[in-house]
Amino acid sequence: MDSRKLGYFASVARAGSFSRAAEELRIAQPALSRRIRELEDELGQPLLVRHGRGVRLTALGASVLQRAEEIEHLLAQIKTDARQDRPALRGTVSLGLPPAAGLLLAPPLAAHMAQAYPEIVLNLREGVSSLIHEWLAEKRIDVGLVYNAMPVDGFRIVPLLRERMVLVGPPDDTRRIGETPEIRIKDIAGLPLIMPSLPHNNRRVLEQAAARHEVRLAIRSEVDSVALTKAMVRVGQGYTILTHASVQAEVARGELSRRAIDNPPILATLALIMRQSTLAEPLARQLGAEIESLLTGLCGTEAWPGATLIPPAQAATPKRRR
Repeated sequence: MDSRKLGYFASVARAGSFSRAAEELRIAQPALSRRIRELEDELGQPLLVRHGRGVRLTALGASVLQRAEEIEHLLAQIKTDARQDRPALRGTVSLGLPPAAGLLLAPPLAAHMAQAYPEIVLNLREGVSSLIHEWLAEKRIDVGLVYNAMPVDGFRIVPLLRERMVLVGPPDDTRRIGETPEIRIKDIAGLPLIMPSLPHNNRRVLEQAAARHEVRLAIRSEVDSVALTKAMVRVGQGYTILTHASVQAEVARGELSRRAIDNPPILATLALIMRQSTLAEPLARQLGAEIESLLTGLCGTEAWPGATLIPPAQAATPKRRR
């Protein structure tokens, strides 16, 4: 049984409604409802009765809530005991992040590390994935998060999540592609694109997808900066392809438009990458574990929309290249 589902159920039960619990958990309400239904299906009986003012517990629900809260307390105690028993970690550890992932992950990660490990100094560096690879190879950072990593000897790569990539255009743009919220990859053909240069990983993934579906790309400009690319798209100089989360703030402010790419989707994989020689270093190893734990809570919520976790069993990487 998934302890996260029990936690979601306990939050709904305590809040008395799905909407309040979804707001507290920062997860979309339909996703929260789906998790509770999955738990009820697993148990074979309803745990909650929905009514106009919210929810109330069934007899089984009251029993499960008590057990869920006991489990929550036990898990919290285990974490507390583990922190007290391990030697204090101190020193500086460095992390390289791509811009989009950095905006979503860096604030909660820095806050958590400062609270849990007050004697660790977290050094954060922002860069595109190809640059983060270089920093790791040159030992300028200890840990990296990169999109669409190509396995290389001497590095450990752990795929963490997949994000849907979207077509990004100027605000209220319907002139070229209409008002549909979703487009096919073939609809990209002929659109003036602003993309990073090769070997940037996003460009490589797009080129591979276009080749598979015999789509000819019209690259108008090559720009190796996400911020500059979005600025150029905003004023109507072209379109770009980015992850769903990369532009959520600009879309919410009405500065950019976003259309999902479907049939088939183009997916970006975010992976944790470390040098094999770094795996024995306690600070880097602990930072990697904290990142994985934090992403489990963020993935698929309103904080990180369009992302799905990759189960460990599916996280195998392709054959390494030298």
